[in-house]
Amino acid sequence: MGIGMQIVYLGFPGEARIEAEAGVQLLRLMRFARRVSGCHLAIELLHGPNGAYYDARLDIITQDKDLIPLPHCSETNPEAAVRAAFDYAERELSHRGAAFSQLNK
Repeated sequence: MGIGMQIVYLGFPGEARIEAEAGVQLLRLMRFARRVSGCHLAIELLHGPNGAYYDARLDIITQDKDLIPLPHCSETNPEAAVRAAFDYAERELSHRGAAFSQLNK
């Protein structure tokens, strides 16, 4: 069983290279597939005082249908923002897995 992903682009039309990067990053979460059923990735183009940047937000959906919202990750490059969001997700899921393992001992 795999992990499903929905991607939404806000403020720009999106690009195949960003979607490809998200797909590659999703593979990193496959080791958590017993606990995770899907994720929602939102990538937004924003404009700040230092120019344009991309804000990526990843929400994890567990097999129990719980939502794990993760913090926003902002970068000037959309692929870097996506990688940062998945970095955070991997750390969070690893941490939650370690805590769960301790409870079951």
